[in-house]
Amino acid sequence: MTKHIFFDLDGTLTDSGPGIMNCAQLALDHFGIPVESREQLRAFVGPPLRVSFEGYGLDPDQVREAIQVFRGRYIPIGKFENEPYPGIEDLLARLRAEGHRLYVATSKPEVTAREVLDHFHLSEYFVEICGADLKDQRDTKDQVISYLLGKVGRLENVVMVGDTHYDVLGAKAHGIPTIGVTWGYGTAESMEQAGAVSIAHTMEELHEMLNRA
Repeated sequence: MTKHIFFDLDGTLTDSGPGIMNCAQLALDHFGIPVESREQLRAFVGPPLRVSFEGYGLDPDQVREAIQVFRGRYIPIGKFENEPYPGIEDLLARLRAEGHRLYVATSKPEVTAREVLDHFHLSEYFVEICGADLKDQRDTKDQVISYLLGKVGRLENVVMVGDTHYDVLGAKAHGIPTIGVTWGYGTAESMEQAGAVSIAHTMEELHEMLNRA
C-alpha cells in the first residue's frame, strides 16, 4: 500500500549540524553570549531559530538581529557545511521504487531547503519540499506540516520521519504518527516521551518500519 512519507531535513536526511552550529556560534558571539562547549550548540539543529535564540534570553528585536547574523553566514557558506547521511539516497530510491510518495517538511527556510536538496541531487525524490518562510511566520513543524497538507490535500497512510521531539509533536498535532531516527540531533528518549511510534537506529531498520507502518 502506498504511503505518504514526510521527512524532516536537518538531522534526518542530511547532517547539517556543522554549518548550523558554526553560524549559531557567530550569532551568540555577536551578543557576547558565552558558549561553554560546542556540544551546547547541537540544540540549534532542528527547532526554529527563533525558538533557539529565545532560549538564550534575547528579546524579540535581538532575536531578529541574531537570525540576521546567523543567515548572513549560513546562506552563502553554512548551508553547504553539510552532507547527506550515508545510505539516505539509496533509502529514498528504494521507497520511491516501491511506490511510496515522499515529501520534505522542515523548519529550515524553504528556499534554503530546496538549494541544499538540489546541491546533493536529492530533490528529485520528493513530491513536495515545504519549509519555513523567511519572515518566520511559518517556522514550527506544526505550521510547516499544515502548509504542506494545504498544498497536497487530504492524504491517507501518512507517516513522519524525524530526529527530534519537535518532529514528533508537530506531526502529532495533525494526527500523524512519527518514526524517530537516532543518527541526528535529538534523543530516542525525548522522541519516545513525545509519542514516537517507533525508533530506527539504521537505514535498514527505517526501511522495514516504513513498510510495516
